[in-house]
Amino acid sequence: MQDLTGKRVLIMATEGFEELELTGPRDRLGAAGAQVVIASVDRNPFRGRVKDEPTIWVQPDLLIGEADVADFDALVLPGGVINPDQLRTHAEAIDLIKAFDAASKPVAAICHGPWLLVEADVVRGRKVTCWPSIRTDLRNAGGEVVDRESCTDGHLITSRNPDDVPAFCAAIAAAIAEVST
Repeated sequence: MQDLTGKRVLIMATEGFEELELTGPRDRLGAAGAQVVIASVDRNPFRGRVKDEPTIWVQPDLLIGEADVADFDALVLPGGVINPDQLRTHAEAIDLIKAFDAASKPVAAICHGPWLLVEADVVRGRKVTCWPSIRTDLRNAGGEVVDRESCTDGHLITSRNPDDVPAFCAAIAAAIAEVST
């Protein structure tokens, strides 16, 4: 993985995230030197899941409304069914995704995370991948759905499930390095 020293990555999540889809990017990108910051809808700790079973607690570093695109090199959107379903109802979360997209900074979503990309209307005309049950949603939003462990279309990065986390993280790191050069 590329050296990400000096880079800042924002992970946006709330209650019900799929554990490995948050901890994988947090740990792998952090190990590559990136500073990883977690933003949420409030300052309370929130809980992850593995296959619908509650697991670890995560303490957010800041509120979504406090996050400034200019301060970060990439945005990561973990899946899990509950997490993106809740976040897509928060205008600040959707506005932040739109701002990252407009700035052409890497936006990476895994599993059910691409639901947030649908809500932000940023999949139209792009190749994307996701959890099988939301493929129709992405197609209906104008995305070209492919079935591969990681899909990069410009600065948009998508992956299917927790098994794809290594490829997902490698794609995020490559996108951050590409933007920086």
